[in-house]
Formats: sequence, C-alpha cells, structure tokens
Amino acid sequence: MEELSALDERLAELEAEEREVSAQRARLHDRLSSFSNAETARHERELSERRKELHDEIDRLKTERDAMGKAPS
Repeated sequence: MEELSALDERLAELEAEEREVSAQRARLHDRLSSFSNAETARHERELSERRKELHDEIDRLKTERDAMGKAPS
C-alpha cells in the first residue's frame, strides 16, 4: 500500500505545519493583546487563513485514508 504510506506521510507533514502555524498565531495573539498594529493584525489574518486551509486538507486526507480502510490513529 504505497499510496496509503504516501498519504500518511503527507498527513504527518500537514499536521506538523499546522502545529507551527498555530504556535505562530498564538504568539501574534499575545503581541496583539499588548501592542496592536495593522501589520501584525494582517499577519494574524494570513496565519488564520492558512491554519483553516491546513485543517480542511487534513480532514480531507483523513477521510481519504479512512476510505482506504485504515482506522483513524
């Protein structure tokens, strides 16, 4: 099941990226709460959008993986 292995690898990559984006977003939230500016707010919106895209792709891949017969981890 080479296809399943590749799917699991891609899923792990996306989940790692999501964790990093979430950490960056949390740091920006801290910065925004003490010192808000337009550039920081714009960056937070971009990170939020990327995080949403990652969540959507992760969910899609998990559904695809489950359809291939592998139980969720």
